Amino acid sequence: MGFVSGSGHAATRVAAVDAGMRCARHRGPDEQGTWHDDDVVFGFNRLSIIDLEHSHQPLRWGPPEAPERYALVFNGEIYNYLELRAELTAEFGTQFATQGDGEAIVAAYHHWGQAAVARLRGMFAFLIWDTQDRVLFGARDPFGVKPLFVAQLPDGIAFSSEAKGLRELTGAARVNVPALQHYLVLQYVPEPATMDPAIRKIESGTHLTVRPGRPMATKRYFHPVFASRPAISDAERSALYQRIAEVMDDSVAKHMRADVTVGAFLSGGIDSTAIAALAKRYNPDLLTFTTGFEREGFSEVDVAAESAAAIGVEHIVRTVSEQELTSTLPLIVWYLDDPVADPALVPLYFVANEARKHVKVVLSGEGADELFGGYNIYREPMSLRSITGLPGGLRKGLAAVGRAMPEGFRGQDMLRRGSLELEDRYYGNARIFREEHLSGGLLRTYDPARSFRDITDPIYAQTKEVDPIARMQHVDLFTWLRGDILVKADKMTMANSLELRVPFLDKEVFEVARTVPADQKVTKNTTKLALRRAMELVVPPHVLHRRKLGFPVPIRHYLAEGSYEWAREVITSAHTDEYLDPAAVLAMLDAHRAGEADHSRRLWTILVFQIWHGIFVTGQITPQIPEPVYPVRL
Repeated sequence: MGFVSGSGHAATRVAAVDAGMRCARHRGPDEQGTWHDDDVVFGFNRLSIIDLEHSHQPLRWGPPEAPERYALVFNGEIYNYLELRAELTAEFGTQFATQGDGEAIVAAYHHWGQAAVARLRGMFAFLIWDTQDRVLFGARDPFGVKPLFVAQLPDGIAFSSEAKGLRELTGAARVNVPALQHYLVLQYVPEPATMDPAIRKIESGTHLTVRPGRPMATKRYFHPVFASRPAISDAERSALYQRIAEVMDDSVAKHMRADVTVGAFLSGGIDSTAIAALAKRYNPDLLTFTTGFEREGFSEVDVAAESAAAIGVEHIVRTVSEQELTSTLPLIVWYLDDPVADPALVPLYFVANEARKHVKVVLSGEGADELFGGYNIYREPMSLRSITGLPGGLRKGLAAVGRAMPEGFRGQDMLRRGSLELEDRYYGNARIFREEHLSGGLLRTYDPARSFRDITDPIYAQTKEVDPIARMQHVDLFTWLRGDILVKADKMTMANSLELRVPFLDKEVFEVARTVPADQKVTKNTTKLALRRAMELVVPPHVLHRRKLGFPVPIRHYLAEGSYEWAREVITSAHTDEYLDPAAVLAMLDAHRAGEADHSRRLWTILVFQIWHGIFVTGQITPQIPEPVYPVRL
């Protein structure tokens, strides 16, 4: 956590920074530290992973002539820190006092300036204060694995890995009305906004500069763009598969660097299985973890166990009950900071809780779908080709036919979506409420001038020259991946003082993935074709071509059965009538219970927002926050 004073009175904010750090103690329970001068306050909660006995933060470093010129706070890991340290020593004679990766960041910044960020291979959010030039420099990693929140205050600018920590300076949350509308459509708040208008996010792949008393300046340093590549020859395909296998092995090897035990999450799909199989090469005693629900059909436990046996790793399972889901949700939302209506948060929280009893770091498969074309929706440009290739007038006529069909009638959505341009029909993997659902009175603050295209149009504008699948992947990199996937991955693991690492989201992996031709991503029968071919010698056959499930959650059944009364109580006790019509929400719940329609995802989205509102706005919900104390097997 950091604060830059605009008036030279940083010391007056030390107590607030201390309080903010206590809100985020779960992110680093091993040790706490603070440092300040007239312009800056730095505070840090450390989860010790590398150089356990040293590398304390806030970290002071400088050249021999000014040995404490810089102060650093840094959340994350730099996986190429050994190579950076060696390069800095060889080129500049740099001296280091620790064996950690934090010094590599500061020394790189000292010698290479802002360009140093592009040399970092890792996940990170960091702030560096230069006590000589009186300037703060910070950055967030290329894909947004690690969060960095910012708040502009009357007397300065504050930063934190947890939005709740900043509320020690900004006060109780308010509702960001535009963000609420986007959330109900997308199931998350798109960056750089948050649900609280007083707090924003530094975007992924961006660095920042602050001089006391001046506005913050930001600049994007990482521009991920997928190439549009024609079909390739058999020899080129073989070379591509080999290159994918090599870069993934290298990435996993780098991600295994730690002075504590590293485990892996293992579901029933190719992504996590590939990571676990590669990780076993570097840790023969690898532990893997999975979770499932008691309800039949909502568990990948059996497939994951079969995978664990095939790759020869010890496997640990955590089963989640319906009662645990509902009773723990307020705590999960507290950890989230912002509402994210992805039900997979719940099993992820519990599997992280189980893993933390055994290890301190886990590897996981996030990012594979976005980089290699893993979502079934990426097949849509092929499936809709018979409609999208028609003249505009005929497409409009088919759209009218679709609108005349009863809601949910087979083929209706295909006609509707086929009549739309890509920019109008694709805005990410989650499509919870459509505009027509919100405009009927459910969302009392609905603004027809506000649209998902406010978010996606600037992203699409960067990809006009590439194929539709690559354009969809690009949108997901800047919306779904960093708004949902990486938020739940970071928040649910750090809630349990567990560090999650994502080898697919590596710059070197992306450089290969961006060149994969469209026909090597999705076909009529499969997704992630190139990745599957590259992993044929790594992943067990029973997983190689299995369809994606992830951690499925039976909320459709729960909300119609045992959790109906719980949901009704949340809705009726929520003080959100200013934003949502409670009668409309209850009608949805009753229709869902009666089997008239499946409203489970829409209801879940509303319930998560109402719980967030009760915690952070009205204070009527007070989760019991556990002490972050776990045994560790090193």
